[in-house]
Amino acid sequence: MKYSFRNDYSELAHPELLEALLQASNEQHKGYGMDQRSDNAKKLIKQKLETDNCDIHFVTGGTQANATVISYILRPYEAVLACSTAHINVYETGAIEATGHKVVTEEGADGKLRPSDIEHALKAHYDEHMVKIGMVYISQSTELGTVYSYNELKAISDCCKEHNLYLFIDGARLASGLAASDVELNMFKDLCDCFYIGGTKIGMLSGEAIVLFNDRLKPYFRHHIKNKGALLAKGYVVGIQFEKAFQDDLYLRLGYQINDLARYLTNELIALEVPFFSESSTNQIFPIFSKAVVEELSKLYDFEVWEEVEDGFAIRFVTSWYTTKEVCAELIEDIKSIMAQFD
Repeated sequence: MKYSFRNDYSELAHPELLEALLQASNEQHKGYGMDQRSDNAKKLIKQKLETDNCDIHFVTGGTQANATVISYILRPYEAVLACSTAHINVYETGAIEATGHKVVTEEGADGKLRPSDIEHALKAHYDEHMVKIGMVYISQSTELGTVYSYNELKAISDCCKEHNLYLFIDGARLASGLAASDVELNMFKDLCDCFYIGGTKIGMLSGEAIVLFNDRLKPYFRHHIKNKGALLAKGYVVGIQFEKAFQDDLYLRLGYQINDLARYLTNELIALEVPFFSESSTNQIFPIFSKAVVEELSKLYDFEVWEEVEDGFAIRFVTSWYTTKEVCAELIEDIKSIMAQFD
């Protein structure tokens, strides 16, 4: 079987998280996230956030989190603004539109929105004959592996507050984003109305933690989760994993681990003079190879062909908690051999 660099959720779960579930296998809990393990997990997360003034809700997946949050916050005539490459615009099969809300896009830069993009979109939606933009959606890290710096997030946050827009941050790959930026978890309470902490892509079986800071968003959110089919009967399955992930900094340690391996691949590819589609500092990297090299490499490894470019194809390598330095070194050696065939 070919080794996969296709994504960061190809493996079942990190051993420490599996062990936590195994140890709890004979426990009995209340359902729907009302259990002691979920409460403990929320306490640990709030300690990292350095605030008790937030509500935390566990769901199982990123698209579920995005659709649930966005459809709860926006009024029927409102839309969400996102970068053109955003997950909700490209990779969620119209899940947001299916809730009755349009996704308005701006091109952005390197997968990131800027205040100027927000201003441009607002000017283009100026009266009651158009959808009203009610929310800005960004992700940390982005679909291109890039990250927002604190100053960039602060500028977007200030712009949203100036125009009375909700700011929602998708954290599907937040562990990697935190490890690659100067943004710390305790900063989010002052930057956004809500965000979520991704677990599925950092070693959990499944699980995301939606965090609501804005008091206006807190009432009856559980009703909405249930209405959208996202209230998990065995909510403690997610709670146990987050409880373990936020003990001993496991969550952030895994973020650094996967980023370090991606950085190793990046540096080795730069030494081979391989160009890149984006300047990623996280666990997703996008090298560009000729069609011939991609075809040969695909015989040995599984990866995603991201986009056709002038000189060939941009492909995506993603490192996970399961990835080792040894398999990364093997990948580099195989790339060297393949590239040598076409020199």
